[in-house]
Amino acid sequence: MRVTRLINNIFLLGENFNKLVFCMENKQDNKINNVEKKQDNAAPASFWHQVKELFSTIIIGGLIILVLRIFLFEPCNIPSGSMIPTLQIGDYIFVSKYSYGYSRYSLPLYHPDIKGRIWYKAPERGDVAVFRSTKPPYDYYVKRIIGLPGDTIQVRDSVLYINGKAVERLLKGNYQYHENAYDPEQVHYLYTEALPSNNKIVKHEILQKIVSDYEQEPYLSNGELNVNNTIIYKVPDGHFFAMGDNREHSADSRFIDRNSPDYLGYVPIDHLIGKVQFVFYSYDAFHPVWQFWYWPIEIRWNRLFKVIK
Repeated sequence: MRVTRLINNIFLLGENFNKLVFCMENKQDNKINNVEKKQDNAAPASFWHQVKELFSTIIIGGLIILVLRIFLFEPCNIPSGSMIPTLQIGDYIFVSKYSYGYSRYSLPLYHPDIKGRIWYKAPERGDVAVFRSTKPPYDYYVKRIIGLPGDTIQVRDSVLYINGKAVERLLKGNYQYHENAYDPEQVHYLYTEALPSNNKIVKHEILQKIVSDYEQEPYLSNGELNVNNTIIYKVPDGHFFAMGDNREHSADSRFIDRNSPDYLGYVPIDHLIGKVQFVFYSYDAFHPVWQFWYWPIEIRWNRLFKVIK
């Protein structure tokens, strides 16, 4: 009898233990289910929060870049060879917009109500500057400032004269270059020119075509301007005179005939965008863009972050 009762008690104890374990497992399952539900509910909220943060970051970053571009530095690229050897085709440059102040032409949209320049600082002779052209659609030009208001400018036998005095230059030798990948190689004389600017001398390199003798008349027989023997130019108030460093291949202020396709004339100071500071990227374009294996050798590594003088 006692043995039978002991066995029954053992069975009852086992059943109670099983019930206890079952209850504990149910509670644990309920907790897990509740946590999973909370996570499921939190997942969509977390996703949209991340999307919101991403768009906020993009908008704020875009506004910062826009402010920097409008007021501090604007990137530009060089599409032509008029400033060779100082600037090469394929150079990407940074232009400091604060150097000369701001005008309706230096802002991203045309603002006819803005007159003159805000926080104006006068350019100096020898500056390499970006400005708007003097004819519609007012494209961006990059040239070297040669003459300031009141200056007289003339070219005689390819030598630059400022206020009646010849600008000193030193022949360094020959310079070979290609205008683009499909043009034949050109060979010009390479000079170091010393421009007087306030109380300093701005030394920079120029190219001059190799010829045995220069035409003496300011206009050639075909009616084109003789860029090597010009008339005397008088820079009016509120304007400057600009020339390219590639003297034979530059449409610049020497062209004052409005009917000429190369016309630029005297440039109003209000058209200034900024001063060229340095090259931040440069490449040759001798291979198609899709041939990416040539990219590393087409980058002009020696021109990266080159300061422009």
